[in-house]
Amino acid sequence: MMNKEQIEFEKKLAGEKAAEFVKDGMTIGLGTGSTVYYAIMKIGEMVKQGLNISAVSSSNATSELSKSLNIPLTGIDDAEKINLNIDGADEVDKNLNGIKGGGGALLFEKIVAFKSETNIWIVDSGKLSGRPWKFPLPVEIIPFGSSSTLSRIREKNFMPELRKKEGKIFLTDSGNYIADIRMEENRDLEATDKELKMITGVVETGVFIDIADILIIGQDNGTKILKK
Repeated sequence: MMNKEQIEFEKKLAGEKAAEFVKDGMTIGLGTGSTVYYAIMKIGEMVKQGLNISAVSSSNATSELSKSLNIPLTGIDDAEKINLNIDGADEVDKNLNGIKGGGGALLFEKIVAFKSETNIWIVDSGKLSGRPWKFPLPVEIIPFGSSSTLSRIREKNFMPELRKKEGKIFLTDSGNYIADIRMEENRDLEATDKELKMITGVVETGVFIDIADILIIGQDNGTKILKK
């Protein structure tokens, strides 16, 4: 098992490698999370050195960090297209499918991803796994009638746990709740996504299938790149 220092080292390697794909004149998407942080920091250095880009942010936290580094931001509806999107993943398999939403930005991240021509995911080596899925699946639900929504999720034989932070219910940037679901062994990710989305009150899930084009994995001796 890797220690915290090793994990951060691998995240930094993956993040900085992803920044190498950013070219002058691009509109890029910026995801959310501790690995993307390193990519944003590197891109900020590149902007300071003269890189001309615009960026679409997937969260308030990413927007604040980008502004502090003078990375030019644009709204998603103002961007004609997004050339390249850089994001993290909580768990990913060898086919570049995965679970996202540990940071609570899954809805905005998926919207940005679908508008992007190329999606790069960056992870430390411990995130490459897959079936059986170890990371709980985040499911975004609206607050109105959330008790009923959670009950209907339970009726589908899932065990949702409402996410809390510092003793209070966690709110996404769009003001919704997150229910985290432990995936049963061998449960199919795509089928789970479809089943959950049929429940009224469910906004989106953290299932990301056929979205990532490139996976950059930080390792103790450099980075490994997988392509779809």
